[in-house]
Amino acid sequence: MTAVHIIGVPTDYGQDRRGVDMGPSAIRYAGLARELAAAGVEVEDAGDLPVPRAEERDPDYRTPSEGNAKFLRETEDVSDRLADAVADTVADGATPLVLGGDHSVAIGSLRGSARDADVGAVWFDAHGDYNTPTTSPSGNVHGMPLAAALGHAEWAGVEWANAPRLREENVVYVGLRALDDTERAAIRGSEMTAYTMSDIDERGITDVVEAAITVAGDGVDGVHVSLDLDWLDPGIAPGVGTPVRGGVTYREAHYAMERVAESDVLRSMEVVEVNPVLDEHNETAELATELAASAFGKRIL
Repeated sequence: MTAVHIIGVPTDYGQDRRGVDMGPSAIRYAGLARELAAAGVEVEDAGDLPVPRAEERDPDYRTPSEGNAKFLRETEDVSDRLADAVADTVADGATPLVLGGDHSVAIGSLRGSARDADVGAVWFDAHGDYNTPTTSPSGNVHGMPLAAALGHAEWAGVEWANAPRLREENVVYVGLRALDDTERAAIRGSEMTAYTMSDIDERGITDVVEAAITVAGDGVDGVHVSLDLDWLDPGIAPGVGTPVRGGVTYREAHYAMERVAESDVLRSMEVVEVNPVLDEHNETAELATELAASAFGKRIL
């Protein structure tokens, strides 16, 4: 039986919209443990990492070399502790399921998952998350985690952020539809594979997800799945801080997660950017629990 360890990371350092720090609680309240148990997995909830409130910290406390990025010291501290928790979970033979918080938690998830193994990553997201402290228009680190993990530009050599055993050629975006100009150029110039919503429209979710898993899993020990709820259309996932129209449907999302489970390559996973303050009757958190369960094997029949 698959063992899943839940690790909550109630951060909102990475973005301006307060409330995403309550995401782990909202997802648990929506029945995550029950949904995972229905998928036939053994569930252990490790609780939340202690995270100081953003309101108690100074987002502008940084040096000139840190560019425009906010809360970098706080993000470093959380990332270090999360990387240790993820690595320990994998070493114990379980699969870590990280609950954000904002998407900056992916820095720690990826570093921990790739500590002792070569990993790929499938990035289900509307956004590229490939900005740097000097290119980011907002300074919000939730738009930078993939660039940080891959050591892109000024993230190169930042030990607490880089995941050295994650390589660009094993990173695949699925469902992109909102990129900054600098991100667009950087992604085009990289060895990553990027499938936009137009690709899903043209090829279908089946073909795109199959291709994504194949590329991410080629020659590695396992695959990290990063699921940002703004990947879905805001009509069905309203409780996110950066909604973008034209996302995937309910069934497309479930199929993608079902295919992740069937591929048997899942090494670690995170579910991020659920903001109950912006949600309607906790429906985005409920959707997050359903999709996580699908990724761990829950089926209709």
